[in-house]
Amino acid sequence: MARKQQEKSQQTKHELMAAANELFGRKGYMETTVAEITKHAGYAKGSFYRHWVSKDKLFLEIVEDKLTSYRNSRDDRLERAETLEEVMHIIWDFLENIVSDRNWAKVFLEFTVYAARIPELREDLSLSQYRLSEDVFADLVRGYIETDYPPEKIGAFNTVLFEGFMVQSALETGIVNFKDIREAAVTLALTNGLKKA
Repeated sequence: MARKQQEKSQQTKHELMAAANELFGRKGYMETTVAEITKHAGYAKGSFYRHWVSKDKLFLEIVEDKLTSYRNSRDDRLERAETLEEVMHIIWDFLENIVSDRNWAKVFLEFTVYAARIPELREDLSLSQYRLSEDVFADLVRGYIETDYPPEKIGAFNTVLFEGFMVQSALETGIVNFKDIREAAVTLALTNGLKKA
């Protein structure tokens, strides 16, 4: 009996997360309410609060799930990489997967700006499972750098270029495309990280 209840609880949680994900993508984070999420999923508000204390915590769990999925795909490929150029393209394929979910990219940016004003959320969002970390990117390229160029700089440039692109994309300026950003990041890494022939 307990197992069936646990399975039902997991099913409810999954359906609430799916409803929230859809509504966040359509309406944005701030405009979506807990009441709308529960109604869309076909549950009472109490079902929501059995799983999360707030919409913020639900959102963080969705972010973690999405990034974990993206990272798993990336990590499988990284195990086979042999050069800095391969690693950089794998990193940027990973980032392109995030960007390709256009609505989600905008919602994540919206949430990031919102969380920046709330110390507890800002602290949560700084945890590695919720963000793209320049330290992680630095670690990914570290073993492939042939010069004394700091891998932390490559990691930071990847993050800055990607996050800047996310803002530019959300504003729909269309001035710079993803291919341009990717090319700049790869060129910078190869120019500074490989010994000159």
